Amino acid sequence: MNIEIERKFLLKNNDFKKICYDKKHITQGYLNSNKKRVVRVRIIDDLAFLTIKGVSDASGTTRFEWEKEIDLKDAKELIILCENGIIEKNRFYHKLGNHIIEIDEFLGKNKGLVIAEIELKNKNETFLKPNYLGIEITNDKKYYNSSLSLNPFKNWQKKTSN
Repeated sequence: MNIEIERKFLLKNNDFKKICYDKKHITQGYLNSNKKRVVRVRIIDDLAFLTIKGVSDASGTTRFEWEKEIDLKDAKELIILCENGIIEKNRFYHKLGNHIIEIDEFLGKNKGLVIAEIELKNKNETFLKPNYLGIEITNDKKYYNSSLSLNPFKNWQKKTSN
């Protein structure tokens, strides 16, 4: 079984952009956003993937993940079949020590939200924390991409401004 172990953080600032070594555009949609299993179609520049994710453990750091590369043409057709709420974002890559921090700058209905993720080999693995990392949101399900597709960040801002 493939297990994904990752931690997620909000960012304090945009200092990360000047130290990143790469940037890619991502479009993704959900064929199924059920809480027990998520089926995602993702296009990263000119590559495409089909991913199935299971339920996270209590800490939010670990869950089953199965991913396979698929044909780009097929992915574009599958995106049309996805549930409402297609996610668009730019992903920046920052290598720090033995890890790569992936920073997602969301676009569209999630514009203004920036999240950093770091994949780990085990739950207790330590890693260097750059100064741009803010509060940890690993176990906050509202920040899951599947949740953002259903309840985008722009809706949160409306709720807090009233």
